[in-house]
Amino acid sequence: MEHRFARRSLLTMLCSAAAVPAMVPAAAAESPEDERLRSDWPYLARYRDQNRELKASGARVDVVFLGDSITEGWLQKAPAFFSAGRICRGISGQTTPQLLLRFRQDVIDLQPRAVHIMAGTNDIAGNTGPSTLQMIQDNFLDMSEIAIANGVHLILASIPPASDFPWRPGLATVAPIGAMNAWLKDHATRTRATFADYSAVLSDGNGAMRDGLSFDHVHPTEAGYAAMGPVAETALRRALSATH
Repeated sequence: MEHRFARRSLLTMLCSAAAVPAMVPAAAAESPEDERLRSDWPYLARYRDQNRELKASGARVDVVFLGDSITEGWLQKAPAFFSAGRICRGISGQTTPQLLLRFRQDVIDLQPRAVHIMAGTNDIAGNTGPSTLQMIQDNFLDMSEIAIANGVHLILASIPPASDFPWRPGLATVAPIGAMNAWLKDHATRTRATFADYSAVLSDGNGAMRDGLSFDHVHPTEAGYAAMGPVAETALRRALSATH
């Protein structure tokens, strides 16, 4: 009798379990940014239409500013700086391998006289995976070789100072930024490029951005871009005079 009762109870439990849907966690919905990174990792679509319109217009391109959010923010916070002939091709969050992949489309195909490259912040932050200084330097070497081979004068910008990255708490930033800037300055000398040293006007002397020039220790405010402007103008004059 006990065996029949136990067997009946087991059958009841199994039937009840079968009637209840399995509690399998639902897959997290893919965000638009994740989908974009999967389908267009370098974000070639970002400026594709603008590039097509610019080339069709026949307008002269003096310099393309290639970079990440610091370059993209420059256009947003100081639009007057981008006068005729100055083209912004910054994309927030990007690393040097992404810039390298869109270098042909967003720089060379526009036939500029010069290219201003400001990058490295997001590589050090590991935005697209761990990245050594050598890996960052190799990407700069590749972009430099492509620019030189196409007669485009290089303006290599220093990585702006940052005491920390808010999206990567605890990450050491001052030493790798300093090492990259020393390498960029040396590379500019070796390739006869122009070096734009923004650290000279942005740094507090200890590797951080001076008070009032950034809203998060990384991205310049309007005052920060105002401080960068004269450095950029000097670099542009030198670069464009070298293209005559």
